[in-house]
Amino acid sequence: MHKALLAAACLAVIAVPARAQDVVLGAVLPLSGASATLGDDQRRGIELAVEQINEGGGVLGGRKLRVIVEDSGGRAPSALDAAKKLVTVDKVPAVIGEYSSGITIPIGQYLVQEGKVHVNIGSSSGRIRALGDGAFSVIGLDNVSSGFAADDVIAQGWKTAAFIAPNNAYGQGVAEQFQKALKERGGEVVSTVLYTEGQTTYRRELQQLERGRPDVYVYSAYGKEAATINREAFELGLNSTPWYAIYLSMCTTDADPKFVQGQYGLDLNNIGPDGKSYEEAYRKKYGENFRTSFNGYGYDSVKLLAAAIDKAGSAEPAAITKALKEIGNGYQGATGDITFDADRQRSKQPYLRLKIEDGTKQR
Repeated sequence: MHKALLAAACLAVIAVPARAQDVVLGAVLPLSGASATLGDDQRRGIELAVEQINEGGGVLGGRKLRVIVEDSGGRAPSALDAAKKLVTVDKVPAVIGEYSSGITIPIGQYLVQEGKVHVNIGSSSGRIRALGDGAFSVIGLDNVSSGFAADDVIAQGWKTAAFIAPNNAYGQGVAEQFQKALKERGGEVVSTVLYTEGQTTYRRELQQLERGRPDVYVYSAYGKEAATINREAFELGLNSTPWYAIYLSMCTTDADPKFVQGQYGLDLNNIGPDGKSYEEAYRKKYGENFRTSFNGYGYDSVKLLAAAIDKAGSAEPAAITKALKEIGNGYQGATGDITFDADRQRSKQPYLRLKIEDGTKQR
């Protein structure tokens, strides 16, 4: 089936009309565009959580839970329109999403302004911390991931790095945090390139990056754009120098395996001590192992919201916010311990050190 038709079909399955007695939540995900593979995997996690909750009796004493999923198309204006539709038409108390920080931030700002709950499941810009009361993250922010990456790079014996990422809220944040973290550990970022998203080629940026003659190329890029970067780096011979990916599955999922062979990187440890049953349920439903490392965060967001609704005895946003703050203190999700800090951000984020060998990610 064509990807666009598949996305539409998946959307139709979840976004069925809600009955009056249903408790309805919303989600804004990139089901099309550069991050479509990742967005659809987030949707899978959400879908599994909804099914399990309803099979277990629903919420609020037997009411069905539903999540209306809207496609952002990977664009901030479309995402904001989707969030407004969910709030004004569907009357949802909480919205999950998006994936890119540059999209998550404006929809989060809108939702907080409207007095709704926002749960970030894929973005890591430090600016998310300032969204305000009612905004939560079940995924760690840039300061946590960049510190882990810098430790890993230094441990490999690489002292100088050239860095490339998109010129958006996410890329700017991770570039700043990684440079700071590497310097603190005795290393140096010798060149930084922030590229304009949506280009058909990144050769000029890669050639600029090469001039720094680094020990390692460090990058972070979204699915299909990362695939182009990896192919062109291979064609330019840059892969004779090691490559290190911040979020390896995000950077390599859409790439030809031969272009990313031997790459190192960190990835989200999306299975915690209590996540085995979720992993098995995912494999049973979709007939394959995890497509990316991001689906579990969609799953945990729905489970947390359902638990908060039950704890509060209400689906009102203020009641959900209060309950989430109480529940988010050692909550054992599929992705591990979820403990919110004073800004309602996940304070403990586990990562994996990985290397791609023979087309698979090896620990």
